[in-house]
Amino acid sequence: MSYSVEKIRNVCLLGHSGSGKTALAESLLYMTGAIDRMGRAADGNTVCDSDPEEKRRQISLSTALAPVEYQGTRINVLDAPGAFDFAGGAVEALRAADAAILVCAAKDGVSVGLEKAWKYCEERNMPRFVYISKIDEENSDFAGTLEAIRGRFGSSVIPCAAPDGKGAPASAADTVDGYADELKEAAAGTSEELMEKFFDAGDLSPEDLKTGLRAAVRDLALFPVLFGSATSGVGTKTLLDTLVSLAPNPQEGPAWTTTEGDAFPVTPSGAPVGYVFKTLSDQYGKYSYVKVLSGTLTPDLPMLNPRTGSTEKLGRLYAMRGAKATEVKELVCGDIGAIGKMDKVKTGDTLCDPKKAVSFPGIPYAEPCYSVAIVPKTRGQEDKISQGLGRLNEEDPSFAVSSNAETHQMLLSGAGDMQIDVLVSKLKSRFNVEAELKPTRVPYREKIRKTVQKQGRHKKQTGGSGQFGDVWIRFEPNPEQEEMVFAEEVFGGSVPRNFFPAVEKGLREACVHGPLAGYPVVNLKAVLYDGSSHPVDSSEIAFKTAAQLAYKAALPEANPVLLEPVGELKVTVPDSYMGDVIGDLNKRRGRVMGMDPTGDGSQVISAEVPMAEMGSYAIDLRSMTQSRGSFTFHFVRYEDCPPAAQEKAIAEAKALAEQ
Repeated sequence: MSYSVEKIRNVCLLGHSGSGKTALAESLLYMTGAIDRMGRAADGNTVCDSDPEEKRRQISLSTALAPVEYQGTRINVLDAPGAFDFAGGAVEALRAADAAILVCAAKDGVSVGLEKAWKYCEERNMPRFVYISKIDEENSDFAGTLEAIRGRFGSSVIPCAAPDGKGAPASAADTVDGYADELKEAAAGTSEELMEKFFDAGDLSPEDLKTGLRAAVRDLALFPVLFGSATSGVGTKTLLDTLVSLAPNPQEGPAWTTTEGDAFPVTPSGAPVGYVFKTLSDQYGKYSYVKVLSGTLTPDLPMLNPRTGSTEKLGRLYAMRGAKATEVKELVCGDIGAIGKMDKVKTGDTLCDPKKAVSFPGIPYAEPCYSVAIVPKTRGQEDKISQGLGRLNEEDPSFAVSSNAETHQMLLSGAGDMQIDVLVSKLKSRFNVEAELKPTRVPYREKIRKTVQKQGRHKKQTGGSGQFGDVWIRFEPNPEQEEMVFAEEVFGGSVPRNFFPAVEKGLREACVHGPLAGYPVVNLKAVLYDGSSHPVDSSEIAFKTAAQLAYKAALPEANPVLLEPVGELKVTVPDSYMGDVIGDLNKRRGRVMGMDPTGDGSQVISAEVPMAEMGSYAIDLRSMTQSRGSFTFHFVRYEDCPPAAQEKAIAEAKALAEQ
């Protein structure tokens, strides 16, 4: 059944892992008759956690869609993961939703997950509701949790329902207890007409109150608080009623802006436009989850993908409920569904009428900040790992895979160790390839600090023609240029000119391995200034070898030093963790360059830190700040390695070479 845009609500469930989001989705499905018995995450039988890894770990790893139908309204519930390693799923859900329900357990107070969810919504001007869950559990404290939330997020957080002391919603008259006036004031403040009515009569009619509250939610002047217990069903109907009454429809949700920065109104009568916010690629096929922003999508409709520039017909259309796909004949404006077998379509793509091209920005995933090297347990399966990760990357673009030609490692980068662990598990279960994780190698460099000149002489006599090459080369530091500079000062033809390229080639090949630990040599100038040749036995290979002999003799005497990569670190942390974070940076040989307040009780610490000290920083920062800290780290330059760090790096390089 299709619904008009006014009768559609798209809401995402956000909050700390374990706060009860998936259980709430299950309760909404059960209460509306979409399922005939409620599943439990612990039993691995919920609608939203259908992936084998989700069942095994008993947490959500990606966003699931659970549409429910209630009072002539279609409510598309997007159950987003709460674990921080899978925040990419929450960002996808936020792109498709028109409002968020922030779920927090009644005994948790203001959790880190709630803080992060609130911040996500603030950044996107997302209308939001707060749902206090697990109200019937031991030690639950609705009043204390409400007070903590209002203290943290302000007086616009107002309860629309409160427990009656026995774990059930209070009657309508007593519902909001001491907050009734605050609700009326919030409603009255949305228009001059309502304000006049409120002042004249000292009250608002039920219809005026509903109109005003709906506008207040849309205008971010009111964040209604509800409560309940998903397991017993208490509060679920109240939540459904509130969503129908107060949640914005797709035309009233956060504004869509095109890639060019133009406002894009959600229009049922416009040319068809859909935005792909999630991809599911499993053994049953590939589904591109789409939100319809304009017009109506139908199968076989030719649509342009502005990213690729190609036009292709839409595949079959589906309504998704967890992993269950039900084929439908159309997806109307404002609705959310999936398109089957669109192989060239990726998450973040726009699909539009070829005659009316439009595109929207991609999903703003956080930059991956935790990297490991991944290798197959069985040699020769590198391609299998690469292909498997490529398929998984279609589903989860929040991680990245790269090959470092210098360290000869395939690097897997994500939000943290849990995300990486899930990827390794999926490689085994889906693609039958077992992988191991190893620390990333640091790409050091080497340079010399004094000038040395050496002879390189290669002479070999065999039965036939011999080999002869003889060079004198001066090696000197050259801070102006990273790549080796070759020059010659040969007089009198002691080395024939036609052998100069062979000398240069020999030196460039030699520079790949330095004298200290075998890392590439940079900032080097090599000057060929003398030598000798043989009219018969001299050859290019002989002079190339002679040049490499001179290199090997000279560089150990040229006061070589290891260079380490240093990056710019920007850490965002609440003020209360500043001391711990700065103390930790000092232990990592970091230099704090400055601090900037963000205006919300946090600081951005700028520092320069050696890359060798950053391997476990994503995990350590999470531990230090109770997951409240975040950071970015980008390479800036190479610097001389201090003696102790140099010794350690050389020892590690030798141990690696002996493996």
